[in-house]
Amino acid sequence: MDGMTVRVLENGPYLVSGSVPLSLQSIASDAAGDSVGWTEARRFDDQERYALCRCGQSANKPFCDGSHKAVGFDGTETADRRPYLAQAVEYDGTTLALTDAKSLCVGARFCHPAAGTAWEAVQADGEEAGELLRRESALCPSGRLVAWDRRTRTAFEPGLEPSIGVVEDPHLGLSGPLWVRGGIRLESSDGFVYETRNRVTLCRCGQSRRKPFCDARHARIGFDDGLLSPVGRPNA
Repeated sequence: MDGMTVRVLENGPYLVSGSVPLSLQSIASDAAGDSVGWTEARRFDDQERYALCRCGQSANKPFCDGSHKAVGFDGTETADRRPYLAQAVEYDGTTLALTDAKSLCVGARFCHPAAGTAWEAVQADGEEAGELLRRESALCPSGRLVAWDRRTRTAFEPGLEPSIGVVEDPHLGLSGPLWVRGGIRLESSDGFVYETRNRVTLCRCGQSRRKPFCDARHARIGFDDGLLSPVGRPNA
């Protein structure tokens, strides 16, 4: 999106410019614990420019408070810089296809509902399986999964307004990545411009091994930013 940019600062925060809307986005779960959708838990005040914590140590999350300097944060970017399709494996069905870049997984669990996984759905015929595949892939925040029409090679991408979501996972009691949506430009600390995509997820716990992108390590370390109460309601 023109004018909207997320710039990774060397060993520092994400500098966001262009009046990008910022909100808490909470993973909604059903009684069985399956991820079923997204709810907006809180909307932050609009700002033309702001800095978001990347080291995981800020006392003012999701915003940066300079803690990266005190802790000696190493934010070296090590992610694969190839375009998505160069990283993805394709699974073909009769009418649909699924591309999967496994390294982009953030553990949001939309691809494993009781109704069947995305990989099972792409192999099944019928509208029900197709609807399941399109829904599961569209809910994936990182864009690891993308469903395609095999004939036209058109991707079934969700319509996402340019914005950033601070991901919360109340069911697991965890805080997740930054969900950058709607085709916002992402610039590396060395000036490289990453492929612009409809949805990507950036690490904010500081522990990812493929910075600046999330690799689900927040789940391993039990990252909790304190922005949600145990029942998933915004803290005052």
